[in-house]
Amino acid sequence: MTFNLPIFLTILRIAAIPLIVLFFYLEMPLTASTIFGLAGLTDLLDGYLARKYNQESRFGAFLDPVADKLLVTVALLLIVEREGEFWISIAAIIIISREIIISALREWMAETGQRSKVAVAYIGKVKAVTQIFALIFLLYNQDLWGMPLREVGLVFLVIAIVLTVISMVQYLKSAFMGK
Repeated sequence: MTFNLPIFLTILRIAAIPLIVLFFYLEMPLTASTIFGLAGLTDLLDGYLARKYNQESRFGAFLDPVADKLLVTVALLLIVEREGEFWISIAAIIIISREIIISALREWMAETGQRSKVAVAYIGKVKAVTQIFALIFLLYNQDLWGMPLREVGLVFLVIAIVLTVISMVQYLKSAFMGK
């Protein structure tokens, strides 16, 4: 295994998870949401750096989506616990279910030599960024300078759910019907 900056950033994303949980339960939402936001930023940065400096690796390709899914799932679980609302639970179920389905689909397609059929698409990247913004605002869960960030987070969450379903349908179509 080669250790490089993109892999280090991915490992930092995983290491941030216990800190997010800690500050969430210490009722320090600004700190929890800031750490989450910085971790989300490393998701964009590590892939960019890996491509720019030709540091892509099989280990990095494996670890990056694992880190993303862990980060998003933990944040969703924290928000579901705090909110206790049916529709937020449904949103989390949809997002987490999609991630499991697409991960399994990619693994299966790789085993059949057709991984390229389910390569990361632009809509998947937009979905990920939208989720990150939704979760930053929902983890913070307070107004900031008069701006109702919780409500903004809920709007981003609805958009993320729509993109989640659309992207899942697109990946499934690509896998089973071709592009």
